[in-house]
Amino acid sequence: MIDVMEPALLVKIGGSLKEAGELLDEIGGYPGPLVLVHGGGPRIGEWLNRMGFETHFYQGLRITPPEQMEVVEMVLTTLGKQLAEGLSRRGRPSVALTGRDTGLLEARPLDPILGRVGEVTRINTPVLEKLLQAGLTPLIAPIGLDAQGPLNINADTAAGAIAGALHLPAVFLTDVVGVLRDPKDPSSRFAELSASQVQALILDGTISGGMIPKVEAALNALSKGAPWATIARGSPGILQAVLEGTAGTRVAGS
Repeated sequence: MIDVMEPALLVKIGGSLKEAGELLDEIGGYPGPLVLVHGGGPRIGEWLNRMGFETHFYQGLRITPPEQMEVVEMVLTTLGKQLAEGLSRRGRPSVALTGRDTGLLEARPLDPILGRVGEVTRINTPVLEKLLQAGLTPLIAPIGLDAQGPLNINADTAAGAIAGALHLPAVFLTDVVGVLRDPKDPSSRFAELSASQVQALILDGTISGGMIPKVEAALNALSKGAPWATIARGSPGILQAVLEGTAGTRVAGS
């Protein structure tokens, strides 16, 4: 059993509701405070296709023209409400938020090529702290705001920024067990890496593809003030295992 004095964590979860029951059970049963950030890539792609839009990516990020931003925001907002309902039903009262709520996430555009894609510049941390003090779990969709309106933010990078601002450990739940020396061998998991080791593994090609944004989000969390960040596969008991250091890859130190 997890000690009731378990620390507060920021947990980034994926945006799929398929097979989400076990993950929601795990999160709902964690006795410590949590701040959650969720993605929604697959569902966004599905709805853009339904609406007749083509999807393109640039450097791993979804190009989001202004005319597609309304769909992106609709999908992420609805998904957040559904996840918050699932957690609330499991005994963890949760509140789904986006950057529009209380000006939670201020942002700026990343690159004109990407359209309405942004990065976090400021976080209204007092609101999140008050929700935690009230016994509520904030569940944040990565939609930021600038003077022109909403911006689509990569969920991993948004989670890293929020974890840093709150000085919380960050847990990035994904579909892999962690950073692997050999991508085909789950037993080759690195238990812990320093920031410099991560950079070296990126340079030599050990860390590649979709893992790069995740380790970069972990490094971003550290640079912004998070004490550590772990990349791990979502499964029953994962949060306790992460805290014990027996699952995932923890990134800490320089």
